[in-house]
Amino acid sequence: QVQLVESGGGLVQPGGSLRLSCAASQIIFSIYNMGWYRQAPEKQRELVAAITKNRETNYAGSVKGRFTISRDNDKNTVYLKMISLKPEDTAVYYCNAQMTGRTRVYWGQGTQVTVSS
Repeated sequence: QVQLVESGGGLVQPGGSLRLSCAASQIIFSIYNMGWYRQAPEKQRELVAAITKNRETNYAGSVKGRFTISRDNDKNTVYLKMISLKPEDTAVYYCNAQMTGRTRVYWGQGTQVTVSS
């Protein structure tokens, strides 16, 4: 059973930092492109950051310069380092995995990030 398990979410004050982790199992992690998405209440799910199997990255304009995506293939884990958090970053953050040339996408269960005073 393919599994993606996110962790690291929580409540943080504006300007604070968090690091999210997504641990993958039952996939050959190194050949998958990985991404972080988020969904706020009553909003569409949006791409936050992505990292390819070749470690190419891209970011949503709203987080560029504040968030950093990285991967550790030895640990089958993708990370999202978030700094200078804003209330508008509040959302459920989801990890996903997709192989190049395939339409099948795997999703984690999500982890809540709340940025509030």
